[in-house]
Amino acid sequence: MIGMLYLVATPIGNYDDITLRALNVLKSVDVVVYEEPKEGQRLLSRYQIPEKVVESLNEHNEAATVPHILEHLKAGKNVALISDAGTPVFSDPGLFLVQKAIENHIKIVPVPGASSLLPALTASGFLINHFLFYGFTSPKSEQRLAELRQLRDECRTMVFMDAPYRLVPFLRDLAAVFGNERRVCIAFNLTMPDEQFFRGTASGLYQLLEKRNLKGEFVIVVEGLGARGQTG
Repeated sequence: MIGMLYLVATPIGNYDDITLRALNVLKSVDVVVYEEPKEGQRLLSRYQIPEKVVESLNEHNEAATVPHILEHLKAGKNVALISDAGTPVFSDPGLFLVQKAIENHIKIVPVPGASSLLPALTASGFLINHFLFYGFTSPKSEQRLAELRQLRDECRTMVFMDAPYRLVPFLRDLAAVFGNERRVCIAFNLTMPDEQFFRGTASGLYQLLEKRNLKGEFVIVVEGLGARGQTG
């Protein structure tokens, strides 16, 4: 009998955000697939989950690791995929595994949980009946500027993510393209004790945050063209 593949969402910062279902799944499966072993082991230890057979799957080893995980599943073992934080596959490794599981008629069970996307959107104050999740732009400034320029006429609320150390460079380029034309909301360290929301224009927030040494995760929400003054 073929095992099941669980895509288990884990907290994005606050360990209290784990769901009962996620805990039950992690306790019951035969194999847990980490993104990075250190983070995965810390998570299981935090919830006192007994040691499991583990695999590591990340952007560097996905192609080589997926066949091993499929062997577990075909042998009848249930497997839970977790990322370092949040939902597997969503801006995290795991897509190739999901595609191969589908090809092999393996049942996939998503276990939802904490997310940075919806909290950032709902607290932004912008229209979210339609929105564009852009995710990560290019790490290179020239290419990032080109991507942002293509979005100047976007009418939907836009959502961006990036690595913690690129907050100020991203804001610099966002300010160069959008200036004071759009409102921006930065959701910083969501669910953590130092969670903060910075609201203003791209230029104003760049001037504010380039002087501060903020280190942490962030989501940037930008209002769509012509959205000011509208209500949901």
